[in-house]
Amino acid sequence: MSNKKKYSMLASTAAVAFILAACGNGDTADTDNGTDDNGATEEEVDEDANGNGETADDGPQPIEFETRVENEGEAIDGGTMSIGYVSDSPFTGIFSYELYSGNPDAIVMQYMMGALVGTDENYQYDDSGAATVEVDQETNLVTITLQDGVLWHDGEQVTAGDIAFTHEIIGHPDYPGVRYSSDMQSIVGMEAYKNGEADSIEGITVVDDLTLEIQYESVGVQMLQAGGGIWAYAAPRHYLEGIPVAELESSPEIRERPIGFGPFMIDNIVPGESVSYSRFEDYYRGTPNIERLELETVPSSTAVAAMENHQFDLFLSMPTDQYENFENIPGYSIVGRQENAYTYIGFKLGEWQGAQEDDEGNVTEPAQNVPNPDAKMANKNLRQAMAYAIDNDAVGARFYQGLRSRATSPIIPNFADYHADDLEGYPNDPERAMELLDEAGYEDTNGDGFRETPEGEELVINFASMSGGDVAEPISEYYMQSWRNIGLNVQLLDGRLHEFNSFYDRVEADDPNIDIYQGAWGTGSDPTPDGLYGRFAPFNYTRWATEENDAFMEDMLSDEGFDVEWRAGVFREWQEYFMEELPIIPTLFRNEVFPVNNRVGSYDITVGEDPDLDGVGIHTWYLTDEDRATE
Repeated sequence: MSNKKKYSMLASTAAVAFILAACGNGDTADTDNGTDDNGATEEEVDEDANGNGETADDGPQPIEFETRVENEGEAIDGGTMSIGYVSDSPFTGIFSYELYSGNPDAIVMQYMMGALVGTDENYQYDDSGAATVEVDQETNLVTITLQDGVLWHDGEQVTAGDIAFTHEIIGHPDYPGVRYSSDMQSIVGMEAYKNGEADSIEGITVVDDLTLEIQYESVGVQMLQAGGGIWAYAAPRHYLEGIPVAELESSPEIRERPIGFGPFMIDNIVPGESVSYSRFEDYYRGTPNIERLELETVPSSTAVAAMENHQFDLFLSMPTDQYENFENIPGYSIVGRQENAYTYIGFKLGEWQGAQEDDEGNVTEPAQNVPNPDAKMANKNLRQAMAYAIDNDAVGARFYQGLRSRATSPIIPNFADYHADDLEGYPNDPERAMELLDEAGYEDTNGDGFRETPEGEELVINFASMSGGDVAEPISEYYMQSWRNIGLNVQLLDGRLHEFNSFYDRVEADDPNIDIYQGAWGTGSDPTPDGLYGRFAPFNYTRWATEENDAFMEDMLSDEGFDVEWRAGVFREWQEYFMEELPIIPTLFRNEVFPVNNRVGSYDITVGEDPDLDGVGIHTWYLTDEDRATE
């Protein structure tokens, strides 16, 4: 991609730190796996809005959450902690940072893989992880230095060679994944290695067992951020090197018996359903207090019942649209925070073009997004009209009880220095929507109630959206009816919602039957947007690319960006440009909540608290009772 961060396709609201870098190193369309037990209908949504995008005064108000919970009681010896991962999509079971592409896999990996580098509260690299990163602006050299005594689960030392190996996997000519980004391409010698012209990567030097140097063509300020351009991961060379890269993804070493250097080891995997873990006695930060973790996927339709029955100690991706049904269940405390994610509606504007080669096999043009000026959704007025037609203030209030709010930009508010908080975005304004369509020549010329194209041809817009609980269908229907209200004939793709994995397979493949689609991105920890909207970003699923956007991306990643104030100004200008061009409609900013049983000693989701997970250090978790608390 030209991606720089970990992005992820969200099937739900989960620990964002491990999201695919979609993935700038990481990935979802969301209809947030959950049911809408408040039974909101399209009419009720409309009644909750005053017509200009503001919710009624008596609607749900934003909720403030604590990010840490501490419960009384002494720690018991060991014990088993049960985790319910609420998802209507099974995890694929690709236990590899290089190869996975869906958030469900990121969720189940996070307890065992280990984080190479830790971050602070601003998502900047610090010294809290297994390694440290140094960026030399003068020489374009990045140095990664490992601690001694960081061990893989089979007892072997994690080495600088393992960090080099992860780059060799991604840069290999047979690599099947999506993380060969512009960041990778900027490593000296990477292109030659990718093209099969070299047996090694010139710019990567293993100085010694614990020190790796990476020579880049250039470095930028984004490299100080987690996921900001440096691929800071390790893969066990001694365990995987004998497997052809093209076969890694399906190998037992990845699917059935993966190893990491995190606090827990994999004992058993039931594909798509559950994972059993046991503590890693030699974890470099200390032996975990809890002896075992048991993670199970829980359908959104039964999540509240599972909580009422005290089935789990911790719930991940608890559906926010059901918040009012579980917020006061005895035996649990709820921590929450603004999610590093946003929901959006994307417009298909072109297609992904693979690398072009000459007769000798030399790459003449890199793989990239190629816009189609004749695409059905290419007219900017049409896109803007569809944005004005929908009322996301009301959607956030009614379907999510105020836990989501109308998005005004593709840069989330958590990135406070870079988010343009003065942008209005697209509040609900159907009259303006119809004016834009009229101006562009979209008119109902045959009296059937739907507008034709400016050329007088029938216009049917195919809308792809994901399944995931009762809320998915009502929201999709609400959006489609809102567009019909301004004269646009929008139909659900194949007449139904689509399961997470098949949905993204079709979106990524640029299925010509998809005109628009509803998705969501986990943004990871770096605000730089080139991994999602750059010309060379595979995760730029809209296939939007312009020379103006190229220039913005170049400025964001330039040496001048070390002047943070200047860089923030570029971000603000880009957001104005982006929201005018509107390759996507940012629809909702999101909050995520984590119900924690009262027998869990403490749980912390404060950013920067744990290099392995967005929660208090996993190895320090403890239980205060053999039985799950019920009050």
